Amino acid sequence: MNQTHCKNITEAHLFLFKQIVGEKFVFTDEESLANYAHDETENLHYLPEIVVKPRAVEEISAILKICNDAKIPVTPRGAGTGLSGGALPHLGGLLLSTERMNEILEIDERNLQITTEPGVITEVLQNAVKEKGLFYPPDPASRGSCFIGGNISENSGGPKAVKYGVVKDYVLNLQIVLPTGEIIWTGANVLKNSTGYNLTQLIVGSEGTLAIVTKIVLRLIPLPKYDLLMLVPFRKLEQAGEAVSKIFQAGFVPSAMELVEINALKIVNAFVGNNTIPITEDTEAHLLIEVDGNNKEVLMTEMETISENLLQFDIGEIYFAEDAQQKEELWKLRRRVAEAVKLSGYSIEEDTVVPRAALPALIRGVKELGIHFDFKVVCYGHAGDGNLHIRINKEGVKNSQQSPEMIQWLRALFQLVKKLGGTISGEHGIGLIQKSYMDIVFEEKQLELMRKIKTVFDPNNILNAGKIFDN
Repeated sequence: MNQTHCKNITEAHLFLFKQIVGEKFVFTDEESLANYAHDETENLHYLPEIVVKPRAVEEISAILKICNDAKIPVTPRGAGTGLSGGALPHLGGLLLSTERMNEILEIDERNLQITTEPGVITEVLQNAVKEKGLFYPPDPASRGSCFIGGNISENSGGPKAVKYGVVKDYVLNLQIVLPTGEIIWTGANVLKNSTGYNLTQLIVGSEGTLAIVTKIVLRLIPLPKYDLLMLVPFRKLEQAGEAVSKIFQAGFVPSAMELVEINALKIVNAFVGNNTIPITEDTEAHLLIEVDGNNKEVLMTEMETISENLLQFDIGEIYFAEDAQQKEELWKLRRRVAEAVKLSGYSIEEDTVVPRAALPALIRGVKELGIHFDFKVVCYGHAGDGNLHIRINKEGVKNSQQSPEMIQWLRALFQLVKKLGGTISGEHGIGLIQKSYMDIVFEEKQLELMRKIKTVFDPNNILNAGKIFDN
């Protein structure tokens, strides 16, 4: 385990928590604590002192009042699929799991809205609205397991973000519990709201440091009737990045545009036992390009024109998915890349994002840094919005926090990203592992304002303390 901390929770506290949520939803045994000591972030483990699983907003309010009075650290947690350490209880204390708050409360077809609890799995929510001909576009790679509440905390995106935007573009209103125990709504269930400061959007992406989200109102859109998918092999990795801007300059906005370099593709192919994608030795990367809409003929024309525009690059034979099964196979490969490369030894993932036109320079710079520092590096991600995921493998390095070599490499990477007009996280958040690099992209005054906002919401600094920036 990685932490040393003092005990915060007494037998009296334990008794009160059991009174609030019921004895069977309070856990102190070693096995249960170990299950909540990690997320999907590198190789980091921090034991909480206690795990509590409330079912109602009033229970969360009562728990936070006790913790605030006693200054007990509280770590909110969704499904534990995060990649920045946001759900790691590095200060011990109480881990508050929202997994029992897992009901879709209402699908309002008249207003195209859904009200949900935070513990609903993202894909479950998407399927529920799809049955009614509606669409909730944000779709992180972990959508089959991640919670919608965690997506709110990280302002998640996914492949559809290039056309449809990220979580913040769909959140209308939030019920939250403040660290001091008060229950409030942040806004209104309306499409336009210019009434005071936008507390709703302040909570989105705040990584559980300001409040605990207990109810969520999202806007929906009509479900597109058709989608077409093609895979384009590039003989030069940088050219795959260059092609992204060219497609937009030609007047097209794909619903997804994903980049996977060849080494990552080989790993995931072997991992899932899938040979859907032909791999040739002269290929360095693939672009997965999707268009969607309600007119199939228009979409087919778009795909043809996009493929014609790509002929200016050194590409191989374009592969068009002919049916739903082929599309599913291609998306399965893309969505499981991160899992596959992590298991193959690329344990550290970065989430850089730059303006779309700067993507080739970022790809080139990442590869040069890998050579300079003698690291293995693979790239994949949401090329359509400049969001490149970078997996790193260095012999003997299990995580980025305790390695001077890794810290040096990451500072060089993030300085490159800043130089290119980008920032250090597009959708994974800062959490625990990125906070020491915030000085690269922010001046001290900006960080000071953020710390003051944190203090207003959380005067005793109990809620996810030490995340985003130090206490």
